[in-house]
Amino acid sequence: MSSLKNQINPNKLLLSKWTAVKPVHKEKHFIVVKVNRDEQEVISTCILEAVINKRELEIDWHNLQDNQVWMTGWQ
Repeated sequence: MSSLKNQINPNKLLLSKWTAVKPVHKEKHFIVVKVNRDEQEVISTCILEAVINKRELEIDWHNLQDNQVWMTGWQ
């Protein structure tokens, strides 16, 4: 079984929508509300906000490429 990765354009990361494959606390749909960059302007982390309760989660943006954890868009 090959592991497919979500294709992400870093320049379109802000305000992108994501669905958690295995929701925790009924938090299924998320939107990227902030993109953090390092001194060289390279994206380091992003802030996801749960749509249901506005809880924020900071993650390494590369984690969004794992299609066993995240799906693009709201499914």
